[in-house]
Amino acid sequence: MAYSIQQTLITQTVRAVKDLYGADLPDSQVTLQETRKEFEGHITIVIFPVTRFSKKSPEQTGADIGDWLQANLQEIAGYNVIKGFLNISLSDEYWISLVNNSLIKPEFGRFAANGKKLMVEYSSPNTNKPLHLGHIRNNLLGFSVAEILKAYGYDVVKANLVNDRGIHICKSMLAWQLFGNGETPANTGLKGDHLVGKYYVVFDKAYKKEIEALREAGQTEEEAKKNAPLIKQAQLMLQQWEAGDDDVINLWKTMNGWVYDGFEKTYKQLGVDFDKYYYESNTYLLGKDIIQEGLTSGVFFQKEDKSVWIDLTDEGLDQKLVLRGDGTSVYITQDLGTAQLKYDEFQMDESIYVVGNEQDYHFKVLFLILKKLGKTWADGLFHLSYGMVDLPSGKMKSREGTVVDADDLMAEMVETAKERTEELGKTAGLSEDEKAALYYTIGMGALKYFLLKVDPKKRLLFDPNESVDFQGHTGPFIQYTHARIKSVLRKAEFEVTAAATIPAQLSAYEQDLIQVLSSYPQIIEAAASEFSPAQMANYVYEVAKTYNKFYHEETILKAEDQDVKTFRLHLSAVAARIIAESMGLLGIQVPERM
Repeated sequence: MAYSIQQTLITQTVRAVKDLYGADLPDSQVTLQETRKEFEGHITIVIFPVTRFSKKSPEQTGADIGDWLQANLQEIAGYNVIKGFLNISLSDEYWISLVNNSLIKPEFGRFAANGKKLMVEYSSPNTNKPLHLGHIRNNLLGFSVAEILKAYGYDVVKANLVNDRGIHICKSMLAWQLFGNGETPANTGLKGDHLVGKYYVVFDKAYKKEIEALREAGQTEEEAKKNAPLIKQAQLMLQQWEAGDDDVINLWKTMNGWVYDGFEKTYKQLGVDFDKYYYESNTYLLGKDIIQEGLTSGVFFQKEDKSVWIDLTDEGLDQKLVLRGDGTSVYITQDLGTAQLKYDEFQMDESIYVVGNEQDYHFKVLFLILKKLGKTWADGLFHLSYGMVDLPSGKMKSREGTVVDADDLMAEMVETAKERTEELGKTAGLSEDEKAALYYTIGMGALKYFLLKVDPKKRLLFDPNESVDFQGHTGPFIQYTHARIKSVLRKAEFEVTAAATIPAQLSAYEQDLIQVLSSYPQIIEAAASEFSPAQMANYVYEVAKTYNKFYHEETILKAEDQDVKTFRLHLSAVAARIIAESMGLLGIQVPERM
């Protein structure tokens, strides 16, 4: 549905109620929806709110308003009433005008800059191990939300807060120091993040052996965990790092450098990027000034042990520690300081944190504290919470046997795409380089689409084999539809002109295609407003599905009437453009040929 006809129908329905029944119906009470597929029509007006003015049955009220609208609006070709629903059929002239005056224009679906700045923070990896399946969903969500918001007119900053300090980092460093025998990415051929992750696992195994030995010597589980020599060495290393010990700092810089190189390769393969990096090693001391500010204003209070707290019981939460008695930070201290740092640097109107739903409580507390501190910008903070990703058991083996490695999963997706594409014989005439590029495009498109088509809040089950399917609700189906359209346009040697030709009559399939294509700006607005790539993903599937019906039911290249042929080619070109742009907002490439 296009904006213009929606607004026109709302305005004219209000006028109809005034003319017919002498009553003032508020615009907000006129509800429009797309007509259900089993009924004739394009737009449905819900009649029930009007019956209190008409004092008639819903059916009779619908007929009254339908007659009035048909008499007063040339865009309406007819109507029918099903109970309390008035189904409006729009005229061919309306649809053709929509194509010529809107859809084929280069500016269709483009939004002007809205003057607002927005930050999307995503990824936030730890530098002690590689990215995994959960990080993939995080990165894809963050990148896609940022791209959709840019399309809607925001000035967007993509940020990554890297967790590059702490005891978990020291565990990898210590294990490499003790057991590494000088291994490097260069002399092992391992990606840097995989090498460092290997030693995180080595530490864990050695630590468990020490715990078991201490338990056998008579210590409790808790005592053994605290007294194991390895954990004490790791804690000492963290203290040395915080004290600026040269040897520890140099080792930390070297191993983090390996990890960053590895991360960059993964990010490139995944197709995501960032405008700004923040590092926890630079931000972990931030926030103490804010704590003092809160103590002075009475937002925080201090206990006898000098620890600082905030009481959130009136808000249905609990008392929250914001600074330890010894003056050291907790996570919330750092997050308060980092939030202030980001705002001071970019002055953004809104800031979105893309973080899993296990942190829901943390962000509720963080945002509430900032509001209580009088930070006016805190109203623009939003936690984009998402659910975990599961795999069917046995579908993939992780390198460490616990989590699914992002690089392994992407490699398997490309390999699966290769096998499926070759089975279907879709590589005829392509060079080896073109084939490799196609397998990557399809494999990554399958992965991204499957993860993004589901509402972020929902936990999802990802099946690699199901995702690489050229039929059904998948990325490859949409990619193949785009390649099919491009093939049609190449054969016709077609280019979009300033105005499409005007056929004598439109088919139902042409009307359906125009209707779904005309929704494109609305979908961008909805996806941006709700921070939901799923809106865009499900829309582009509808475009592909509707185009395929049109393609199978209507002749395009062999249409006898030249005006009909040219009009259908224009529709095809618009469909290809909207599919490519919509998939691009999901971070998905579409092939020109398959």
